Amino acid sequence: MLLKKLTLINFKNFDQLELALSAKINCFVGNNGVGKTNLLDALYYLSFCKSHFNAIDSQNIKYDCDFFLVQGEYERKNETEFIHCGLKKGQKKQFMRNKVDYQRLADHIGFIPLVMKSPADTNFIYDGSEERRKFIDGVISQFDHAYLDDLLHYNRALLQRNKLLKDRPAKPQQYADTLDIYDDQLVLFGERIFEMRKAFTAGILPIFQEFYQTISQGNEVVQLAYQSQLSDGELKSLLLASREKDRILQYTTKGIHKDDLVLSIGDQPLKKFGSQGQQKTYLVALKFAQYDYIKKKTGLDPILLLDDIFDKLDRLRVKQIIKLVTENHFGQIFITDTNKQRLHEMLEGSEKEYSIFEVKDGTVKIIPITI
Repeated sequence: MLLKKLTLINFKNFDQLELALSAKINCFVGNNGVGKTNLLDALYYLSFCKSHFNAIDSQNIKYDCDFFLVQGEYERKNETEFIHCGLKKGQKKQFMRNKVDYQRLADHIGFIPLVMKSPADTNFIYDGSEERRKFIDGVISQFDHAYLDDLLHYNRALLQRNKLLKDRPAKPQQYADTLDIYDDQLVLFGERIFEMRKAFTAGILPIFQEFYQTISQGNEVVQLAYQSQLSDGELKSLLLASREKDRILQYTTKGIHKDDLVLSIGDQPLKKFGSQGQQKTYLVALKFAQYDYIKKKTGLDPILLLDDIFDKLDRLRVKQIIKLVTENHFGQIFITDTNKQRLHEMLEGSEKEYSIFEVKDGTVKIIPITI
């Protein structure tokens, strides 16, 4: 998978931009707040039909403008692919592949596989279980459209069931019959989702642990465990047993929407006992494992985005990450950093092709590489 050219118009802080990109490593350097992360977010948009940071599409339009456009020219399986995303204020978002509109945005997910590591990933550790479920779902959905469809169906049934619990029809039989229908849907889709999540966690764990050992030089042991109510019984039985409780609380208390990942270092919770460096190493190793897992499942090299990856890491861990990045393990990589000298030193000894771009005042210019 290769992004050859990126075009932006009125996207965040950029008026108009067209970049020809390196097939291997692309670095965006500049002070904080100049738009380096916005460039990575544009790439994320082209893979996932949305921003990594802002759920409201219109807020990604440059101030005082009426629309934005993000377009990428890719090489995928030796074929040229043009992906276009545009939005005008007050209108529906337009997403096209080779000038043909997608009927469903979900059909595009996984076509341009991508993995992003950003400072915002600390939410994965500190926020509620929803963040960790999003991680699982985001990985699996890139190689399994049936899983994504099951997830959409499950969430729709869950929404309807919760509405029924809140509104509760006056006729008891009508209420019970409708509840049975929603329960059957949750069971059908929920049990398939549970099995996929369980298999995913078991599959990614050894890859993740190997990357962590490489970056930390084998000084620490980490774990990633899947936690689900369905591990204790069939979903149908759980829903029936909790029906009265659900009626009182007016929402569904059992199901895969309560799943979580348990993160630990040694035998202690990562959130409480991991240092900043250990937590960041955990997240970097997990993202690298995600890359390998998607590559194995799709046969494609995902695009790898590394936003401010070196902050809060000691020199040893930075050295190990640089070694991984500059070897041939990964495909096309995009890196942001505030330290131009560090990037030059990192890449000078690499045999991989690279480009360094300076980002300043809404402009991006390539820095000539002297030999």
